[in-house]
Amino acid sequence: MAAARPAPTDSLSFCLAQLTAAAGEGLGGGKDTATNETPLGRALLALRTRHVKAAGGIERFRARGGLRPLLALLRRAATADPAPPQASPGSAPSAISAGPASPSGSAPSASSSTSSLPARLRKTLDLGLSILANCCTEGACRTEVRRLGGILPLVTILQCVKTDSIQNRTARALGNLAMEPESCRDIHSAGAVPLLLESLTACQDSQCLQSVVRALRNLADSPQHRLALAQQGAVRPLAELLAAAPDPALTSALVRALLELSRGCSRACAEQLSLGGGLGPLVSLASHPKRAVREATILTLANLCAQGLVRPALGNAGGVEVLLGELRRRRGPNGANPASQQPLVRAVCLLCRAINRARLRDAGGLELLMGLLRDSRARAWHPRVVAALVGFLYDTGALGGLQALGLPFLAGQLCGGGGEKKRGEEKPASWDFPEERTPRSLEGSMFTLCRSWLISEGYAAGPGDISPDWSPERCPPLEPSEPSSPTPGPTQLQTPRVVCTPRRSSATSTEEPWGREGPALLLLSRFSQVPDPSGALVTGPALCGLLAYVTGAPGPPNPRALRILARLTCNPACLEAFVRSYGAALLRAWLVLGVAPDDWPAPCARPALRSQHRELGEMLLQNLTVQAESPFGVGALTHLLLSGSPEDRVACALTLPFICRKPSLWRRLLLDQGGLRLLLAALTRPAPHPLFLFFAADSLSCLQGLLSPTVSPVLPPAIPVDLDLPSPCLYESLLGPAPVPAPDLHFLLDSGLRLPAQRATSATASPFFRALLAGSFVEAQMDLVPLRGLSPSAAWPVLHHLHGCRGCGAALGPVPSLGQPLLGSEAEEALEAAGRFLLPGLEEELEEAVGRIHLGPQGGPESVGEVFRLGRPRLAAHCARWTLGPGQCPRKRALALVGLVEAAGEEAGPLTEALLAVVMGAEA
Repeated sequence: MAAARPAPTDSLSFCLAQLTAAAGEGLGGGKDTATNETPLGRALLALRTRHVKAAGGIERFRARGGLRPLLALLRRAATADPAPPQASPGSAPSAISAGPASPSGSAPSASSSTSSLPARLRKTLDLGLSILANCCTEGACRTEVRRLGGILPLVTILQCVKTDSIQNRTARALGNLAMEPESCRDIHSAGAVPLLLESLTACQDSQCLQSVVRALRNLADSPQHRLALAQQGAVRPLAELLAAAPDPALTSALVRALLELSRGCSRACAEQLSLGGGLGPLVSLASHPKRAVREATILTLANLCAQGLVRPALGNAGGVEVLLGELRRRRGPNGANPASQQPLVRAVCLLCRAINRARLRDAGGLELLMGLLRDSRARAWHPRVVAALVGFLYDTGALGGLQALGLPFLAGQLCGGGGEKKRGEEKPASWDFPEERTPRSLEGSMFTLCRSWLISEGYAAGPGDISPDWSPERCPPLEPSEPSSPTPGPTQLQTPRVVCTPRRSSATSTEEPWGREGPALLLLSRFSQVPDPSGALVTGPALCGLLAYVTGAPGPPNPRALRILARLTCNPACLEAFVRSYGAALLRAWLVLGVAPDDWPAPCARPALRSQHRELGEMLLQNLTVQAESPFGVGALTHLLLSGSPEDRVACALTLPFICRKPSLWRRLLLDQGGLRLLLAALTRPAPHPLFLFFAADSLSCLQGLLSPTVSPVLPPAIPVDLDLPSPCLYESLLGPAPVPAPDLHFLLDSGLRLPAQRATSATASPFFRALLAGSFVEAQMDLVPLRGLSPSAAWPVLHHLHGCRGCGAALGPVPSLGQPLLGSEAEEALEAAGRFLLPGLEEELEEAVGRIHLGPQGGPESVGEVFRLGRPRLAAHCARWTLGPGQCPRKRALALVGLVEAAGEEAGPLTEALLAVVMGAEA
């Protein structure tokens, strides 16, 4: 059988030729319709079904110049409508249409347009628009169509031809073109939006509605375009269609369009969606089985929360539970990444305002928000979460829940880093009230002062929660003598004891700073006012957060933080918590001594300790002293020390020297009832606090000052004066070439060195040498007596001591220099030899030499533990005196105690006795 002969339409050139000819000759101008229609119709059909759909077909069609005649054909077809409607406001100019205007001035119905439009022309438009819409799926074609001015003809067709199929294909082409920002801008300028909305309300075909909805979605590509669409009423018909329960495909298109239109949700968008009845359907679709519909719906609800006018209705429709459930799901172990949680976190935080607070609290929202504060991955959202919690400031039930969940995370927000607020979020986040317009003339006026007072007293969470519409804009101006914006005085920490209530009309009251820490401070202040805030606020993390803010704020700290600390230290119910949590010791270390937890053991680069911090710390400790010395405080401390847990008893013993000044009280608790021994025994156990040894060293030093307040620092304390001025050496006369008197004895060392000696003098130095040299041992008859296990350097002070040298400097010989180890040194060997040879005077002299070099003015904390490791009781006492000396630096004192504890190891007895002896030395 012969091969089939190819049709002319198989050739792209033939189709383009027919398209070009039709575009040049026009449609409907000639009478021979069969000649013109049949080849053109076949060419258009071939282009749509064969050439354009083929691989690379769109690119070939564009490269061969097919877009220009196609657009010309559509332009001519658009002007061939016998009865185009009158242009609506904002639509394409009516001069483009060649036909007369509609007599009634309104757009004809779809049926009238269909009946008046010839079938040949309708078919040409259908095929041409279909080809153009397919071509516009390619970026280069979209650019070419815009360059050739193809947008205006499409708008004209949308305006003039009301046939559903043509409206469908025109909307599809416009939707594809709107994928380019430049084309989207031109479509808006050409007035296509009102025509698309007209099609949205008039059309009944689902395919056409989907194309129109998609076009509107693509036209919402920027905040300006979204606002323009909302202002032209594009949201309400979409919401009404969604409420009409359309088919699944149209529902998906509507949800996606509403999601785009609600990004950065404007007031107009929220209002139209609510009036269109879209909130209920959106909440229902949040449980849709299709994931894309479900997620788009939930994000739309989250976007709507930006507007306060719609949040009450959203809560009534069940949106609070939906958003909380979705955020909880995404935060679960199988949830999405943290970035996908951001819009939901923002929405939940906004729902903490007004009437939705109760719903959010009952649905477990507080637990979810506190979980966000515990999550380090959500650090960027922490400031927003804390600001949201301010909404529960006067909700008693919520406050109880927050207190049970713990407040250290709130205190951690005072100085912690967080995400910055994006530009443009402040306005939509404050839409609980009508639109705000703050006149410039109100800045620095009574409104500013009133706003500051409302914020400082907790009536508002921040400046965004106070509308200028509340203020008396026509109030009389301030007197010229009263400055409207007072200049604060020098940067000082206000004493929390003096709390002045700001007056509304006082123009001279200093405005409290409201920074990122404002919401957290407001909540913490509210919690500090409850009868017993100890369980939530008097904890290590909460106190660390407050103190870090007070000492680390770049400017003057908010006075509210100082009032919180003063309020806590003045509350008798918080005394035991301050003791148990080492809070008093922390206040003293951080504020008075300038050592924060981050500064221990290695110091951090911080500004110099300011005197204001010291004054604040002393004032807070004085508050605690007042509580501790009251009858209630005495009972509480006695109960802790005698009946508390082991940890509480140690904490009480450590804290007492800081907050007790009555001798009868601290003597009874620390000395008579064993509090001091409890503290000393706890030094070698696992530390219950990161700064425990620092606290303990400071506490022991304070207690020593209480026991002996007049003792002045002496370092080293037991060095005799005669060591400073060496006495004459009596042994040197035996070492010269002509010794006088001549030695009658030599000691032989293991190294072979022979050291001269006098037998009679050496025998009287100690019982050991008396028995050795003058007794019945064989060495008494020998002229060369061996001394085993003794190096020359260690033997040198022994020989000097045997011949009566005291303080000649020989004891300094075996002592290594500062920084060298003592264990295994010749000094340790000499000390061992002095003990073995029963020379207690030499032992004392050697120990004093070690203390002179290693515990003298040039000695450091690292030397204290090294000296203690020698295991000599007198050296242990020297170490304790060096550590607890009243003139010692607090940091060096604590480092020395750390060295002592490490050197003591599991044998805490010697260290305990040494420290106890030093602390009690004045009374002994």
